Amino acid sequence: MLVLHHATICAILLCPPPLLASTVFRCEDANGHITFTLQGCPAEQAQYMQDAYNPTPGNGSPTLLAKPGKLTRDQASAKTSRLVVVGETQDGCGNLITGSERRTAMIKQQIRSGMSRNDVESSLGTPDKISSQNGQARYHYRDQQGNSRQVSFDQAGCVKSKR
Repeated sequence: MLVLHHATICAILLCPPPLLASTVFRCEDANGHITFTLQGCPAEQAQYMQDAYNPTPGNGSPTLLAKPGKLTRDQASAKTSRLVVVGETQDGCGNLITGSERRTAMIKQQIRSGMSRNDVESSLGTPDKISSQNGQARYHYRDQQGNSRQVSFDQAGCVKSKR
């Protein structure tokens, strides 16, 4: 019998409580602006108690906001044939290389046409020397063995050619 009581108490404690409503304060000022708070209202505002029922998502049946209309053949064909690109990033260099190609080249310390100055510096580091001619910059790199490397940029700051 004692085991049955213990099992009943455990079952009651482990079962989720029914959907509970919370009580909040509804504050209304002299201009009619309404705010809801848990701490109470200032003295110059009218205070009312309000039950806030917040059901979990997915309960109940869906409510249609508007009835979907039937599409004509012209509308249906126009809807399926139109391509819309949302959020395509512009790198300022004409998107000559993709993001994955750029990352791979930077990891392998390779320079490709279409990379920006920041990409080159992320890949090779700060240049030893920077020269400029007719608005076009050139980064000069020299490694510990004495090998030199130059990267040329166009007026937009994109890699033009490599030597």
